[in-house]
Amino acid sequence: MKVNERINSLRNLMKERGITAYIIPTYDPHQSEYLADHYKARVWISGFTGSAGTVVVTQKEAILWADGRYFIQAEKQLTGSEVKLFKMGIPGFPTYKEWLNDNLKAVDTLGFDGKIFPQSDVVDLEETIGKKGVSFIDEYDLVGEIWTDRPKMPNGKAFVHDVKYTGKTAKEKIEEVRKEMTKKGATHFLLGSLDDIAWVYNIRGRDVACNPVIISYALISQNKAWLFVDKEKIGDNVKNYLNENGVEIEDYDKVIQYVKNIENGSKVFLDATKVNRWLYKGIPSGCEIINGTNITTELKAVKNSVEIENQKNAYIKDGVALVKFLHWLDGNVGKIKVTEVSAAEKLEDFRRQQAGFIEPSFDTIAAYKENAAMMHYKAEEGKSNYELKREKMLLVDSGGQYYDGTTDTTRTIVLGDITEEEKRDFTLTLKSHINLINARFLYGATGSNLDAIARFPLWQEGLDYKCGTGHGVGFLLNVHEGPHRISTVPNTVRLEKGMVVTIEPGVYKAGKHGIRIENVVVVKEDINTDSGQFMKFETLSYCPIDLDGIDVSLLTEEERKWLNHYHEEVYNKISPYLAEEEKEWLRKATRNI
Repeated sequence: MKVNERINSLRNLMKERGITAYIIPTYDPHQSEYLADHYKARVWISGFTGSAGTVVVTQKEAILWADGRYFIQAEKQLTGSEVKLFKMGIPGFPTYKEWLNDNLKAVDTLGFDGKIFPQSDVVDLEETIGKKGVSFIDEYDLVGEIWTDRPKMPNGKAFVHDVKYTGKTAKEKIEEVRKEMTKKGATHFLLGSLDDIAWVYNIRGRDVACNPVIISYALISQNKAWLFVDKEKIGDNVKNYLNENGVEIEDYDKVIQYVKNIENGSKVFLDATKVNRWLYKGIPSGCEIINGTNITTELKAVKNSVEIENQKNAYIKDGVALVKFLHWLDGNVGKIKVTEVSAAEKLEDFRRQQAGFIEPSFDTIAAYKENAAMMHYKAEEGKSNYELKREKMLLVDSGGQYYDGTTDTTRTIVLGDITEEEKRDFTLTLKSHINLINARFLYGATGSNLDAIARFPLWQEGLDYKCGTGHGVGFLLNVHEGPHRISTVPNTVRLEKGMVVTIEPGVYKAGKHGIRIENVVVVKEDINTDSGQFMKFETLSYCPIDLDGIDVSLLTEEERKWLNHYHEEVYNKISPYLAEEEKEWLRKATRNI
């Protein structure tokens, strides 16, 4: 079926069930950012493949809400369908909740699948359209009923993430969680988010591409801990490890029984943004519910010393792979056929040569020329796949999952002649990057306090980018990790010692070019004065920044010094692992300017 046919089939089901409007979010039962194919209902119903977005369907309308990363991509992918694009964060476009409030009447019904819809979103809807009398129908997965060739549930095997990487056993982490539960007055902690579960139990899986998690739920009390999972995924070594660390294993579907059997009078801590409506409704009415950010989310955001040292090692290996790729690219574009797709495949080949590599940490963005203006562009054979020439720029945003860490680095590569405008935008992006990565800031600062430091050089030239400046990074976990971030969006989470975060400003001009420079850093303590404790960033990523893109006249002396010093570090850390020809290439790529 084509998109319009799928929407019509959905409308027929909505009529049968008495549903006026139906929401299809980008969620699985665990509110994951990246989904197993089985749960990509919003992609299937709309044709839009971005990692975020919400579709609402009525008998007359079909609307997709997407954020600034995806405006260009969404407009292209919606062409030929009846689905309209509403641009999130842009004046004149209401949010999907505002639109529902404006368009639904008291006699109407709103439908959604309660097994994938987070309780927090339901509360928001109850506070708006619920108060005007709109009733909710949350028991139907309507898209699943018409999706005849839906992919099967994933069945990857779980594995233990060894303490030599994690620095702490699962038992130690569970005890840390229980201490925090006590502080919050909780008897139970209900977990739905896959990365939190993987972190606290020191297990990883292969259920979601690029995200080494296993589809599961967890429940922790003051004296017991449970993992709810398809037992076929749990081999003897994982079973023994969990049992030794005080974790009982139960079938995935039994989670609702255990939740319903929590004793009255218990106090259940949960994160309503990470627990679905179905599970939330199962909690007995005699229990008190304490809502807040997952305890595990806050604990895993601060990396311990073992994790940080492992992460540093992972970035050296990743830097080696990236330099080998850049050297290969420089030597082959214009001599053999290299496309966006084949370039991404070659980069993955170099990563696979590194010890401890498991898989990419996300789908590589290899975007040539104007394709780079789409922040989350994905080249695909037969759809969009430019051949690279000795001209213009290639943006490559990529990363790897290693046993000793998760990586994420972006470089914009000059393949040939570029315009003065492109060189200026490249240099301004670099200035923005340096501005923030060099920042000293007082302890207590949040990412939203620091965001303008990166944007300032661009703002001075009337430029901006419609996305955040940085995100947290997991440890052999999700490449996007909270609760911290660097963004214009208000954020109350302080940047703590040991937090890992990206710095990735950019310039994106539709139909022209896109430029991004991204390094990953870890927060460290800096000087302590009468004004308090100051903090700084330590760079983890080591890969040359293309000197051919830089207008040196636009750099200050301090910016030049930073770049030269950074390139010295790149050469010193990466060159020992290179062949002589690659080493010579890197020496030139990291020369002083």
